[in-house]
Amino acid sequence: MSPDPFVGDVGRVVAELSVAPAPAPAAAPAPAASSSAAASAGPLCLSLAELVSWGEAFGRSVRAPRVVALHGELGAGKTTLVQAIARGYGVTVPVTSPTFALVHEYAAGGALIYHLDLYRLRDARDLLHIGWSDIVESGALVLIEWPDRAGAALPEGAMHLSLAHVPNDQEHRLLTQR
Repeated sequence: MSPDPFVGDVGRVVAELSVAPAPAPAAAPAPAASSSAAASAGPLCLSLAELVSWGEAFGRSVRAPRVVALHGELGAGKTTLVQAIARGYGVTVPVTSPTFALVHEYAAGGALIYHLDLYRLRDARDLLHIGWSDIVESGALVLIEWPDRAGAALPEGAMHLSLAHVPNDQEHRLLTQR
């Protein structure tokens, strides 16, 4: 099976932004940012400005159809990252959290972005009420916060990005491709 060409784009985006990898133990060298697996080799430690820049560059490089699952605890920066990706993709209107609406749709030129926040879903059965199948099969860029609520309904080829708080550092987040 050939490697997913988008993974190479992620590595290229990471390399172009020259963000610092998260500190590694002294015995282990930091992953090479130019590697196509750079984003999956280890977390990137990003300030808010770097996270936004990374998201915008990611948005410029991503091609639909693509489902991106964004993992992270409350306040980790998932919505901030979605806003940056959407801006990079070409969305010109404000991108807001769909926590209560569950789904927001945005136009970017001739393309669509769906932004889903599944936090309020009880389980995957609730996906029927939001048009899940139509959304993930639409050929659009689909950005999903709280993807674990989708369970096995999450498409197999989804790209998984995780954001985490840096212990004792409120200014930075760790970004990892799972």
